[in-house]
Amino acid sequence: MQADKQLSTEIDANVPTAARMYDYYLGGKDNYAADRAAVGELDKVVPSTRRLALNNRRFLQRVVRTLAEDYGIRQFLDHGSGLPTQDNVHQIAQRVAPESRVVYVDNDPMVLVHGRALLDQNDRTAVIHADMRSTEMIFSHPDTQRLIDFSQPVAVLFNSVFHCIPDSDTDGPMAVVRRVTERLVPGSYAVMCQLVSEDPGVRKFVTEFMDQATQGHWGRVREPKDVEALFEGMDILEPGLVEVSTWRPDTDVAPRQLTDEWIEFGGLGRIR
Repeated sequence: MQADKQLSTEIDANVPTAARMYDYYLGGKDNYAADRAAVGELDKVVPSTRRLALNNRRFLQRVVRTLAEDYGIRQFLDHGSGLPTQDNVHQIAQRVAPESRVVYVDNDPMVLVHGRALLDQNDRTAVIHADMRSTEMIFSHPDTQRLIDFSQPVAVLFNSVFHCIPDSDTDGPMAVVRRVTERLVPGSYAVMCQLVSEDPGVRKFVTEFMDQATQGHWGRVREPKDVEALFEGMDILEPGLVEVSTWRPDTDVAPRQLTDEWIEFGGLGRIR
């Protein structure tokens, strides 16, 4: 499997990555000129992307708080976590319950460097340098084994990451979800969303642009029905699968996604 290839620990500032582009959209500083140039080109066709990234981050914060406060989840496995920013998963969960444990997984070497520096003083949180498709490696990793008790419910997060991997019978989003969820006890949860568009032209442009810009580290922009398929066999919790700015907003005046050339679409499922 492609996911089993040895990951590079070298940071290439000349090739944009989805993690660093996302960091730039969020107002972070852990990005390079190549990332900012790629963002500029992307914005010419899909100008709502910055708002989309901010709304996606707010969704992540709401759904983690909901899992910790309302459903009593104390274990989180975050696939494709991205660069650390304000209010990360462990900070939200540990504010609710200090004993909460979080394992972050990402294949970007910059995430590894910055994540480990951030978490150096937090023994209930770890960062693993791995491809999100390397399920066996992730679950058997010493840090995962140390922090996660798989005999108890776990929340697995695939937040805005599946558009980064191509379709494949063995390594595509559906296969990854099945491999992960079959290892979890009933009463566990899955958070999943990805970039989708009803416009074939937008799907084609963004998919081809990002694939070229990241030198093949991309999958495709999909349709809502593709995300719906990932939740097969799960109980989808209210309000269902939606554009994520409308998922349990904190207030009636919370920011909404106002344009729809593409959206972040998904929700929360309970594993039976």
